[in-house]
Amino acid sequence: MSRTAVITGGTGGLGAAVVSTFVEAGWRVVAPVRDGSQRRLPAGAEPVVADLTSPEQVEAAIAVAAGQGEAPLRAVVNLVGGYAGGGRIHETAVEDFEAMLRVNLRPAYLVTQAALPVLVAGGGGSVVCVSSRAAVAPFPGAAGYVTAKAAVLAFANAVAVEYKGQGVRCNTVLPSVIDTPANRDGMPGDRAKWVDPADIAKVILFLAGDDSKPTSGAAVPVYGQA
Repeated sequence: MSRTAVITGGTGGLGAAVVSTFVEAGWRVVAPVRDGSQRRLPAGAEPVVADLTSPEQVEAAIAVAAGQGEAPLRAVVNLVGGYAGGGRIHETAVEDFEAMLRVNLRPAYLVTQAALPVLVAGGGGSVVCVSSRAAVAPFPGAAGYVTAKAAVLAFANAVAVEYKGQGVRCNTVLPSVIDTPANRDGMPGDRAKWVDPADIAKVILFLAGDDSKPTSGAAVPVYGQA
């Protein structure tokens, strides 16, 4: 293993596919997880218990990721997030709106913020964020989620601009509906046009690696046939 990736959300439907893809490609994977969920990670990942809304715990997780000199930190993949829908804007409490920002935007900000000095000191690296097609093509009844995913996209673009002179790239993938167990339970019906997590994982691996070196500030649609 010659390089390390921090991958958040590694126990989720997409996250497990991404972790497995990175491990199979020879990366050392450090995966911050909630206490009690370590066993849900795919084989080969190193779990670190952390609350990703806590700056102190995020810093500690990044310190673990940066702790092996023979496998320097080269990539950050921000997958952790969540969805909640409901009524239209006038029917949605501001607390529910802000909860979507807290679960989708705050972890991406804190993890990237903590990792950037390490990436810069090591000569550069890649940050990959996961937004959503909803960020550019909203649907009704999920203003908090739509806003949060649009904010993730804007944040990634800010990282790309601010650190382009220091060898750090930042790109975003925008999935449509991902074919995960949770989505199958929540949205029964025709899944023919949903996107396989393994296919998205390959795109994320490409963006994290040297083959995408010229690419930064991209918003990559991974819609499948949807």
